[in-house]
Amino acid sequence: MGFITYYFSMDMYDVLFYDLPDGSKPVKDFMDTLDAKMFVKVVRTIDMLKQVGPSMRLPYSEHLDDGIFEIRVKQGTNITRVLYFFFVGKKIILTNGFVKKTQKTPKNELALAKKYRDEYKSRGGKK
Repeated sequence: MGFITYYFSMDMYDVLFYDLPDGSKPVKDFMDTLDAKMFVKVVRTIDMLKQVGPSMRLPYSEHLDDGIFEIRVKQGTNITRVLYFFFVGKKIILTNGFVKKTQKTPKNELALAKKYRDEYKSRGGKK
């Protein structure tokens, strides 16, 4: 089955921003700092993720480690990543985002995504 088949045959996923205890949303705050072209590309890629869920692969998405995935967006020489995980009930939780400056995903960004995932799970998927 190709991408087109998945795109049209699957139910949509709910894509949610991870909420910090103070109510702020790290990915939303990060996206607000992006230039217009990059912002549109990130939104378009998130929309694609919403459509296809775990079927989305390179060049748009990649599994990093321990259930943490990244959305991969490039605009010119700028590279943006948004980390996320899947949760019960067809939910995708966007945890944190960053502008990539090195070949590897920074360990602190991956650790932060895992921390947010564990906190989200400990709340039972509630805000």
